[in-house]
Amino acid sequence: MKLTAAQALVRCLELEQVEVVFGLPGGAMLPVYDALYHSSIKHVLVRHEQGAVHAADGYARATGRVGVCMATSGPGATNLVTGIANAYMDSVPLVIFTGQVPTTQVGTDAFQEVDITGITMPITKHNYLVKDPAALPQIIKNAFHIASTGRPGPVLIDLPKDVAQATIDFYYPEKVRLPGYRPNYQGHPAKINQAAELIRRSERPVIYAGGGIINAGASEELVQLAETISAPVVNTLMGLSSFPGDHPLFLGMLGLHGTRYANLAVTECDLLIALGARFDDRVTGKVAAFAPQAKIIHVDIDPAEIGKNVLVDVPIVGDVKQVLRALLPLLDKTDRSRWLARVQELKEQYPLTYSREGGLKPQYVVEEIYRHTGGEAVVATDVGQHQMWVAQFYRFKRPRSLISSGGLGAMGFGLPAAIGAQLALPGKQVILVTGDGSFQMNIQELATLREQDLPLKIFLLNNYKLGMVRQLQQFYCEGRYMAVDFKFHPDFVLLAKAYGIKGYSVQSEKELQEILPRVFEEPGPVLVDCLISPEENVLPMVPAGRGIDETIA
Repeated sequence: MKLTAAQALVRCLELEQVEVVFGLPGGAMLPVYDALYHSSIKHVLVRHEQGAVHAADGYARATGRVGVCMATSGPGATNLVTGIANAYMDSVPLVIFTGQVPTTQVGTDAFQEVDITGITMPITKHNYLVKDPAALPQIIKNAFHIASTGRPGPVLIDLPKDVAQATIDFYYPEKVRLPGYRPNYQGHPAKINQAAELIRRSERPVIYAGGGIINAGASEELVQLAETISAPVVNTLMGLSSFPGDHPLFLGMLGLHGTRYANLAVTECDLLIALGARFDDRVTGKVAAFAPQAKIIHVDIDPAEIGKNVLVDVPIVGDVKQVLRALLPLLDKTDRSRWLARVQELKEQYPLTYSREGGLKPQYVVEEIYRHTGGEAVVATDVGQHQMWVAQFYRFKRPRSLISSGGLGAMGFGLPAAIGAQLALPGKQVILVTGDGSFQMNIQELATLREQDLPLKIFLLNNYKLGMVRQLQQFYCEGRYMAVDFKFHPDFVLLAKAYGIKGYSVQSEKELQEILPRVFEEPGPVLVDCLISPEENVLPMVPAGRGIDETIA
C-alpha cells in the first residue's frame, strides 16, 4: 500500500489504538495534520504547545497508556520542553511528534528550525530525527515500546517536512527491533530470598512505596505485603494513591512536608522496604540521618536508581509487581503488634492539624472536596502549597487518582493535565486543585476545556501570592518577601464566565458548604475561587539540611 510518510504516521497511531492526540499545528506539520483529517483519531486543539504535552501527560497518568502530542518546528517544539522534562522525571510514557524543516535546510538556521532532538536528548528516554521515510513505521513501533516498557518515559520523533511528504510502501512491523534494549523484569531469585530473610528477622519494618508501584500496577501486591508482614506504609508524592488512604496501615506521605508520624516511623524502623522509589532529596532530607537504624531493601526497574542516593543492603532490579509476586510466597503472616502500637502512638501524638480560625483555610477546602467525593475522584494539582495540602489531606483510595508534577515541580501543569485526565476518563469525576500562581501559567487552556465541554471542577486556592516561595522566604530569608505578591489579579469568576464556564467565589466555610452541592451537580465545568489566608503555611516542614525527624510543625 502506497502512503505518504505522514499518512503512514497516522495509520501507525491507529494501529497502536491511539484514541486522542493533543496538539497545535504549524507549517512543518501540515502534512501530518492533513493526514489526520481523514482519521478517526480525536485531535484536541490546545492553545499552547505546553498545554498539549501536559494534557498528554495527564492522559497517560490517568490510564497507564502512552500519551501522544504534536507540535510544529521551532517555537512549537521548544514550547514542549518543560512538559517533556516533567514526564521524564516522573516516568510518564509519552510519544511526541515534532515537525522539522526539510532535510535540505537542516543546519542552515532556516525559518523555525531548532535542533529539538539535541535539545531534548537529556530529557527523553530516546529520540529520533527521521531521515529515511521508509523507516518511520519501525521507528514509531519502537517508540511506543520504549515509552511504555521498563521505566516509562517520553520518546520524541522529529519529522522533517520533506520526509513527511515522501511516498513509501507502507507496512507496520509486528515486532520491535531494539537488540540493545532489554529491561530486566524478574528480579534475581537470590536477592529476593535475601529480602525475605531480612523481612522475617525485622521487628520494625516500614514499606516506602513510590510511583513505581503505580507504573507496575502493583497496588494489590503492595496491600498484600503490608498486611502479611504487618508493616506500615509511607508514600512518596508520586506514590500517593498506590495504597488506600483510609487503610489502618497507611501513614501518609513522608519527607519534606510529610506527616510527622511517617517521618518518625521511618527514623525508628529497623528495615526499610523501598518499592519503586528513588530516595529523592525531598524524601530523605539529610541523607546521613535518613532511616539510621534500618537495613534497606530497594526494588526498582531502573538499575541506575539503586545505590544512587542511599546505600542499600539488598538491591533488586526488576518490575516491582513481578518481584512482589515472587517474594510474597516466601513470607508468613506476622504479628508485629508492639511495632504497630508504637506507630499508632506516633499517629495520636503528632496528628495532621490546622487552625480553623482566621477565614477559609485551604486544608478545610481539601477536606470538604474529599468528603463530597468519598476519595473516589481523580484529583489533579499544580505545584506549590496547594499541592502539599492535597497530598496531606485528601485520602486517595484507588491507583492513578492523583495527577501531579513531582520531580520537576512544573507550575502550569494542572489545568492541561486535568483536561487530559478528564478526556481519558469521561465517566469519572476529575477535580483540579490549583493555586493562583500556577493557574495563570496556562490559563488559556480554559478555552480548550470549554471547547471540549468537559465536566472538570476547578478549585482555585487563591492567596494573591506565590505561596510556597513566600513561605520559603519567611523561613530562610528572615521574612524579606521579594517578588511573591500579586498586586493585581483578574476577577477569576468573571474570567471563567468569559470562557463560558460557571464560577463562584467563596471566602468562608459556610459559603463553601452552600455551593459545593451545586458545583458537583453541574454537568459542565465549574471554577470555585477560594479566597484563603496569604499567611497560611504548609506544615509539617523539614528545614533544609536537617533529618526528616527534625520537623517544624
